[in-house]
Amino acid sequence: MMSCGAASAAGPRIVSMNVCSDQLVLSLADPDQILGLSRFSRDAWQSWAAEKARNYPRLSGEAEDVLLLKPDLVVVSLFDKRATRDLLKAKGLHLVEFTVPRTLDEVKDQIRAMGDVLQHPDRAEAEIARLDAAIARARAVADGHHYRVLPLERRGFVSGESSLISSLLAATGLTNAAGEFGFGAGGFASLEAIVKLRPDFILVSEAGDRAEDVGRAFLLHPALERFYPAGKRIVLPERLTVCGGVMLADALDRLTAELQRVSAERSN
Repeated sequence: MMSCGAASAAGPRIVSMNVCSDQLVLSLADPDQILGLSRFSRDAWQSWAAEKARNYPRLSGEAEDVLLLKPDLVVVSLFDKRATRDLLKAKGLHLVEFTVPRTLDEVKDQIRAMGDVLQHPDRAEAEIARLDAAIARARAVADGHHYRVLPLERRGFVSGESSLISSLLAATGLTNAAGEFGFGAGGFASLEAIVKLRPDFILVSEAGDRAEDVGRAFLLHPALERFYPAGKRIVLPERLTVCGGVMLADALDRLTAELQRVSAERSN
């Protein structure tokens, strides 16, 4: 793939400009392949690998610091600035673009693609096997329950049927109740509509009773607290689901633990 023989022998030296590709690179690359990561790579709210990212240079998001590093490859997404991508291409850098996955199959495809880019396909296959094992564990716990789960975020945003979180739920035998709203990727639902929908559980990104702003306060509204106390809330940290990648195995194991917890509380 590389024109430089030295790069081929050691694996390409790479820069990642997106927080989601950061996590794929950190999971699959040799440390000396990583020249720099995105400016959000150390944000623990967005990145499952934030602590590991502290070992590497953090980029500004502009083209200049990438050009100084002279990488063999630059991993970007369609969310990165078009002008920056065009400038890097004009300077002769090799860009690899990754889209936003909406299904677990697309996630596996991206893990394989990154493994190929980094010349570590064996590591990619090992991570895919870990993901498949986590799916099987979650499915074993959810089996036969047919729970309807509503993924609910700040201000009442609901992840719809064509979202990654919906694919994750479906893979484990759970149903995304947002389908009853007719949402595709997602949309906002009123408090009244959520209460009327009566899903078995709501899926939220954090537990606790602290509202740091209005968006978070929606999830702590007395009506939701009444119908969806802790025993009817599945907690899945956002950093485990905001990107598609190897961290979804950890997300699924957390989902398995949460299902065991709420099922036990439901039977008591």
